[in-house]
Amino acid sequence: MLYVSQILNRPIFDARNEPIATINDVVVRYGREEHPPVIGLVARYRRRNFFMPRRDIEELGLNGAKMRSAILDLSPFVRRDGEVLLGKDVLDNQLIDVDGKRVVRVNDVQLIEAGNFWRVTGADVSLKGFIRRLMPQGFYGSAQPVEVLDWADVGYLATDTTTVTVQLKSSKDKLSRLHPVEIAQLTESLSPIHRTEVVESLDDDIAADTLEEMSTEAQARILEGLDQERAADILEEMSPDDAVDVLGELSDEKAEELFNLMEDDEKADVAELMNFEHDTAGGLMTTEFVVFPKELTVGETISRLREMAETPNMIYYLYVVDQEDSWKLVGLISLRSLILADPTRRLEEVMRSEFRFAHPNDPADEVAQTISEYNLLALPVVDNEGEIAGIVTVDDAMEILLPKNLQRRLPRIFS
Repeated sequence: MLYVSQILNRPIFDARNEPIATINDVVVRYGREEHPPVIGLVARYRRRNFFMPRRDIEELGLNGAKMRSAILDLSPFVRRDGEVLLGKDVLDNQLIDVDGKRVVRVNDVQLIEAGNFWRVTGADVSLKGFIRRLMPQGFYGSAQPVEVLDWADVGYLATDTTTVTVQLKSSKDKLSRLHPVEIAQLTESLSPIHRTEVVESLDDDIAADTLEEMSTEAQARILEGLDQERAADILEEMSPDDAVDVLGELSDEKAEELFNLMEDDEKADVAELMNFEHDTAGGLMTTEFVVFPKELTVGETISRLREMAETPNMIYYLYVVDQEDSWKLVGLISLRSLILADPTRRLEEVMRSEFRFAHPNDPADEVAQTISEYNLLALPVVDNEGEIAGIVTVDDAMEILLPKNLQRRLPRIFS
């Protein structure tokens, strides 16, 4: 086992054991492998950096490296796609520890010999790793505990090197193991450009859920940093009310560009909400809800639910309308009550015909207060014709009622 700090600046010997250069850095290649292989060294000779491939290195250890021959190719080192320098790109940079659900700083990199050469196996994030780089081996800190993270649990490496985008692709599955709330909280510790890279590495649906856990300002800055087509795809996956909020945070020109790139169905939902003032029930509501006609039986309703291609995140209440293809709201029923009801009875027989509701122009703070006072999970918003226009969910209501410093701690209970 080696640490990168133990071999940087160590000599490189030729086949006759004559020192000919020093180790300037260690090069690894990112791909689908959880433990990236070392593909060579960046060697330094008389102020010239050149690449020494793995095939030319016979030994690598605490004393440095030894070549198989005395022939050197002194062509200047040029980084290729997918190559990462452990010293320059990894040491002192932050990474996301998926297993520990935290952001940590890399103090050293662990290498283990596997097969005929070395692989990156871990990131030392302990104080001892930092001391190892500052002081001679064994001089101080030998009793300090070592904490090495398995490189397989590295979900993201924050670096200014553009070639590490290859690493993002290989980390997608690792980051996807985390809940969007956790991804959002972790990325808050990163710089704005690295937040954008993390979101960019995720699938559209997970990226959308992650953005919804962030402030509107952070959402806007991330979308601005993405390719326009990708930003529009993520907007389509967001709840319409959240999409409206983030579009309102963007410049008019940028918002129009992204809006025009959205698919027609999602664009229509967003356009409908744009007509309402932000501080009203209409500006607070979402158009993601489920309606069924009152003449359906409970059994038929459950069957339709199962057959639906997509359902909203929040499906605690089902809204009952006067007839098929109608939006006139006549009642509602909770999902729990529906499941427990006699499957042969019609919805109009088991629904609640008296319920609280809001008008699209009602002040948002009054709507939030109603939800709080009546312990509701959602409140329907009904227009002058008695048609349901949307619903206001409890998590959006709480963002109005809670102090600013507590809003970000509120879990999205319907995620």
